[in-house]
Amino acid sequence: MATLLGLPLLVWEYGMFSADGCTSGIEVMILCGFALLAIAWALPHRRSLRMLRMTAAGAGLGCALLPVLFAMLMAMAMASG
Repeated sequence: MATLLGLPLLVWEYGMFSADGCTSGIEVMILCGFALLAIAWALPHRRSLRMLRMTAAGAGLGCALLPVLFAMLMAMAMASG
């Protein structure tokens, strides 16, 4: 479920912020999100590793949502001032 929500958002964000040259904090957050989702998919699908896979996928989803939430908060702050 986290991959269905996080992967398209990460691809869209990467397309938006890829011109930064991997120097901004947002770019690093996006790449960490990709790495965490890749780790969640690469881990073996055994019952003993289920919690680690869910944690990695959830953290990847969090890395995908944080830049969007930050942009929304900044837009609200700029609009209220």
